[in-house]
Amino acid sequence: MGANVSSIDTNCDDGLNYLPFKPKLDDIPEACVALLLSYLDPPEICKLSRINRVFRDASSADFIWEPKLPSNYNYILKELLALKVDDALCKKDLFVKLSSPRSFDGGTKQVWIDKKNGGVCLAISSKGMAITGIDDRRYWNHIPTDESRFQTVAYLQQIWWLEVDGDLEFQFPEGTYSLFFRLQLGKATKRHKRRACNYEHVHGWDLKPVQFQLTTADDYRVTSRCYLDNLGTWMQHHVGDFVVKDATVPTKIKYSLTQIDCTHTKDSDLMDYIVDFFYEAINCW
Repeated sequence: MGANVSSIDTNCDDGLNYLPFKPKLDDIPEACVALLLSYLDPPEICKLSRINRVFRDASSADFIWEPKLPSNYNYILKELLALKVDDALCKKDLFVKLSSPRSFDGGTKQVWIDKKNGGVCLAISSKGMAITGIDDRRYWNHIPTDESRFQTVAYLQQIWWLEVDGDLEFQFPEGTYSLFFRLQLGKATKRHKRRACNYEHVHGWDLKPVQFQLTTADDYRVTSRCYLDNLGTWMQHHVGDFVVKDATVPTKIKYSLTQIDCTHTKDSDLMDYIVDFFYEAINCW
């Protein structure tokens, strides 16, 4: 259309000059804009929706957001979180609602979807896991911190037998998932509004590796080992991956962290939470 318009002679025989027609973004049909937006990621859609009214209205089309929602979004909203959702709510608003972390199971777990690819993410607090000796203040303590999404972490003072176990039953969409433990060596504090970390009591972690394990209900098992050396820095330690093939039934997994050495104590470890991340191909959350 642009080529035809540009070829019109603006000098007419009647002596009148006509300005050539210049198409604007507002002239693009809303349906065409919506089709274009459907190929983009949610952050890109939101940016383009600010261009003008046509783009803003087109960005709310349900057919854009339906494929970006996880297949289990009704399970998350209505069964897991017990939220009252208006059936008339557009899919864009559902995506926005799910992209913010939501707590469940007594506040020990959170679920949300990734804003870029719509993948399901879970976080499980240290209070949602079975930790050997957690009730004995000689060994463990729960301390408040703004460095955790749960506002509290489990602080290990000293122990010979480190064992952390947990399990999860969740109706995952089909795909591949990764499991991580989030750990830090040393106790972080704030002095004069600046972060500082005390490493004085950190010892025993270089003598024997920590073992992580992940198992599923179909007898799939993966084990990994590593020495902890992340002084003063939170690190996500990759336990392993698992695959969900049937999204209609809940997936059951078990996970653990152990380091058993009766000759040396382990001191000054912080445990925040474990996380489950969805990823597809090489697009990790």
